[in-house]
Amino acid sequence: MLRMRALGMIVLHCSKITIMSSHVLDRRTLLSLLGLAPLWSLPVLGSAELLTIAVGGQGLLYYLPLVIAQQLGYFEAEGLAVRIEDYPGGSQSLQALESGAADVCAGAYEHTLLAQQRGSQLRAFVVQGRAPQIALGVAARWMPRYQTLADLRGRRVGVSSLGASTARAMQLMLLGDGLDPAAVQLVGVGSGPDAMEALRTGRVHALCHADPLMSVLEDKGAVRIVRDLRDLRSSAQLYGGSMPSGTLYATQAFLRRNPAKAQALSNAMVRSLKWLQTAAPMDVLRAVPAPYLLGSRRAYLSAFEHMRTTISPDGMMPDDGPATALRALVRLDPALARGGIDLERSYTNEFVRQSRQRFHT
Repeated sequence: MLRMRALGMIVLHCSKITIMSSHVLDRRTLLSLLGLAPLWSLPVLGSAELLTIAVGGQGLLYYLPLVIAQQLGYFEAEGLAVRIEDYPGGSQSLQALESGAADVCAGAYEHTLLAQQRGSQLRAFVVQGRAPQIALGVAARWMPRYQTLADLRGRRVGVSSLGASTARAMQLMLLGDGLDPAAVQLVGVGSGPDAMEALRTGRVHALCHADPLMSVLEDKGAVRIVRDLRDLRSSAQLYGGSMPSGTLYATQAFLRRNPAKAQALSNAMVRSLKWLQTAAPMDVLRAVPAPYLLGSRRAYLSAFEHMRTTISPDGMMPDDGPATALRALVRLDPALARGGIDLERSYTNEFVRQSRQRFHT
């Protein structure tokens, strides 16, 4: 019976089906052969146009809501065909969006502000996280006598990519301790195994990165965590308010021309965020592709529990989020204060509000 139901669902989504050869059966004939001829009168669902989402390090917990939406079929439930293209870091996924290689980007909110400075109009429409979810760890092998951030002078610190949120977080930490960010050499190392290899071989002496990478390395004794932005309080201490992190953002033109697609994406993401609020840790573990665990189920679960409160409960932009993000950017580049950045044009809660009504978040 279950097999028949599954076949019925396949048929309803296709006007034609190819079966194990070049012979093509039309929908009416196939339904008749399956004994489901009465279903012929039901409407055929139109084939969804492919949407491409660019992301920089999909396996990071920073993007867990996106992963859950994909793995649990929430995009398909909204009638979307979504392809996720993974890049080494957030700056490359941004480039994919701006070059037209992607329709939407899953990335740090502050990219929408920096884009205005370049004359590009991007807008975040779903918030995934409300803290950077980043930690700084120094390699026990390369810096056994580390005591303060000043010991990083002249050292190489790995980040996901230059220009990514991991790089800006490292620079802000240095500024907060009265140090010149230029005193440290930032090196783009990607995410996952590539970043681990960079640390192991001494290509970098420390990592400023996200989980589960940092928790896995800490669990192995490879790094000592010396600064932590994986909880709301420590993030607020550095940034002075709620700091939106991962979002879905797109060009203003895309949102204007494709409001139904944007709403469907919002629905899938808000449903994912709602699921994450109550999901048991083992449910998360079962939903996530095995390679994302980086070989340690224990460290992944520990990392998830550590950062869980930083996941947005509903996808809404925090009231003070945009201003907090802009203040942080101005600290790194004072010229931004004179750049005429319009915070209202950098995000919208319009789609998420409708999604919240639908899913009662």
